Amino acid sequence: MVNYNKSILRVIIIASYIMVITLIIAGISALFGYLNTGADRSTILHTEIQKIEQYLPKVIWAPLSNEGRVMDKENLKSIENNYLDAWYVKHIAYKTNRTDGIKDYYTDNARSNIFDFIQYNTSQNISIESTTLEHHPTLDFFSEDGQLAIITDKDVVEYKRVFQNEKFVLESTEISTYKVILLREDGFWRIRHMVKKSTEDYNDNTEHVATEHLNIKGINYYPKDTPWQMFSDTFSRDTIAKDFKIIKDAGLNTIRMFIQYEDFGKANIDKSKLEKLKSTLDIAQNNNLKVVMTLFDFYGDYSVLDWTLNRRHAETLVTELKAHDAILAWDIKNEPDLDFESRGKEEVIAWLDNMIHLVKSIDKHHPITIGWSNSESALLLKDKVDFVSFHYYDDLENLDQTVTTLKTSIPNKTIVMGEFGMSSYNGFWKPFGSNNKDQANYHKKAQEIIANHNLQFMSWTLYDFENIPKDVVGKLPWRRHTQKQFGFINKNGAKKSAFKYISGQ
Repeated sequence: MVNYNKSILRVIIIASYIMVITLIIAGISALFGYLNTGADRSTILHTEIQKIEQYLPKVIWAPLSNEGRVMDKENLKSIENNYLDAWYVKHIAYKTNRTDGIKDYYTDNARSNIFDFIQYNTSQNISIESTTLEHHPTLDFFSEDGQLAIITDKDVVEYKRVFQNEKFVLESTEISTYKVILLREDGFWRIRHMVKKSTEDYNDNTEHVATEHLNIKGINYYPKDTPWQMFSDTFSRDTIAKDFKIIKDAGLNTIRMFIQYEDFGKANIDKSKLEKLKSTLDIAQNNNLKVVMTLFDFYGDYSVLDWTLNRRHAETLVTELKAHDAILAWDIKNEPDLDFESRGKEEVIAWLDNMIHLVKSIDKHHPITIGWSNSESALLLKDKVDFVSFHYYDDLENLDQTVTTLKTSIPNKTIVMGEFGMSSYNGFWKPFGSNNKDQANYHKKAQEIIANHNLQFMSWTLYDFENIPKDVVGKLPWRRHTQKQFGFINKNGAKKSAFKYISGQ
């Protein structure tokens, strides 16, 4: 019996040994196959930074006239990618006071300075949120063996927010010039030496656009059957053309539309949606309607590391649309003040300021505003926008004083009430709500106040909606059902009593 048990044990040991050897061989074979399928060997050892989704500052290379070896496009792109990756991991390191990824993009000599800086910040409980927005590199030298490159990076626009003990301390925007030496190691370019040669405060000298010509009598628009999904697969030119004719015939001259950040592809704008947007602008022009375009809707991050992606989004849209005759103005963000509590007021304001400057640098002809959710917030950045826009859903008894206060506080700016309205819902979820008659009286009175102040306006909204996405007003049924009936036209296509006062005529 003992010999029998020893035999079984021997078989188990031999079988286990064979299995382990088989797994090792299989692993080596898989690795060999991976390396021979066109995959980059270095990705096994290298910390990958998916820059395409995380960090996209504008980079403009000077024409190549470097000393040494002639530079080819492939090597230049590799240098650019690894150089920007090095910036990105340093931003992460200074924000978190961790050194993850630094060894992958900096040589021993260069990384020691970063480690010392992180050690000091950690000891002082300091963290830095930073990014670069623009780079203008010149290739000075490329070695004959292709292993060393020297660049001068001019006019680097750097933004920083400094915190100590988790409290905001200061922010700065600088424009600097760097001298950088890069070495190629393990198939990657690493920074060997990086010296800031000069720096100065970034000067924002953007000019304001005149708004005396504005005469906005408008409405916020979504199609009846596809609210908040206007540019989806169900996009219909015929539906939009019909609606825009209704708007024009009602005596209005402007519509406000919304671009949802994620839906449009974030930094990489969805070309099909862009074409639908351009088609919508064509329809507006055909109906002699102007468009206030809201560039960011359903976006609420504002983190500094997200800025380069946000800028690509805005840059693409403004560049593509600024020449269209239907464009009247840019609304940077819909109701950003609602994010003050969750994201921090300073962070949101800094983001808005940066986006205003970006849009103005691209389009010097169309005015800019911000769609604040209330009149109190409308005082923020009043000197940066070209006209002030606020939304109003409070008691109309206070609207007259609200407008008077705004005009006193901002005497030299055009003021637009960018959203206002009343729901006619008084069903199960809100039995003491307003009805169609109440809604009509609301708009009649609102238009009287608007006329008394010569106030420009865009009401909310043309249609009642059958469905409201939960991410618009949340899951609470009394809020969703109320939101469904702000329209001047009901879900069956019949004009409600309030339609009589849609334009104040």
